[in-house]
Amino acid sequence: MDDIVIRNEMPADRQITEELTRRAFYNMYVPGCVEHYLLHIMREHEDFIPELDLVAELDGRIVGSMVYTKAKLTDDKGNVKPVLTFGPICVEPELQRRGIGKILMERSFDIARELSYDAIVIFGSPANYVARGFKSCKKYNVTDASGRFPAAMLVKELFPDVFDGRRWTYSDSPVMSIDEGLAAEFDEGLPKLEKSWQPSQEEFYILSNAFLE
Repeated sequence: MDDIVIRNEMPADRQITEELTRRAFYNMYVPGCVEHYLLHIMREHEDFIPELDLVAELDGRIVGSMVYTKAKLTDDKGNVKPVLTFGPICVEPELQRRGIGKILMERSFDIARELSYDAIVIFGSPANYVARGFKSCKKYNVTDASGRFPAAMLVKELFPDVFDGRRWTYSDSPVMSIDEGLAAEFDEGLPKLEKSWQPSQEEFYILSNAFLE
């Protein structure tokens, strides 16, 4: 994919990237999706990071999208460490598994370093992210709010030896707490897509409810 161009999203791109996100996520994790609504509302939130609002272009067409928000880690003494989280990240369905997501991520990591962030925490399938340097949250002693280690919570150090072994609790931005009713209302105003079940939804359920001991 040498012809891929990574650039910042512009206001004129917003509807395009929302439609792309909807196509990419529809029926993936649940019947329908909410990721396009999240993208729609997050751009105006204080935790949104414009420098990391990226699109991938191929022959002048937007075929990928990736956004970041601020998050934080808190240790047992109340010390707070700013970190990043990304998502939604998506690629046009017919172009997936061709390296576009990899190019988007690697460029974003470079920008994140330039912005002086040193770690990223995400929730996702390890199969999709370990090749990009993400590791289990347990390896860095990073827990969720309940003090557990979700199998889907992954951490990437952007610089060596960021973590020193102390226990951290992860908190993401309030913008991630989506109002399901408003999301459904937003989706109803768009061209109809058929909600359906597919195996990836069961995989998502299993991974979302798995924790490391």
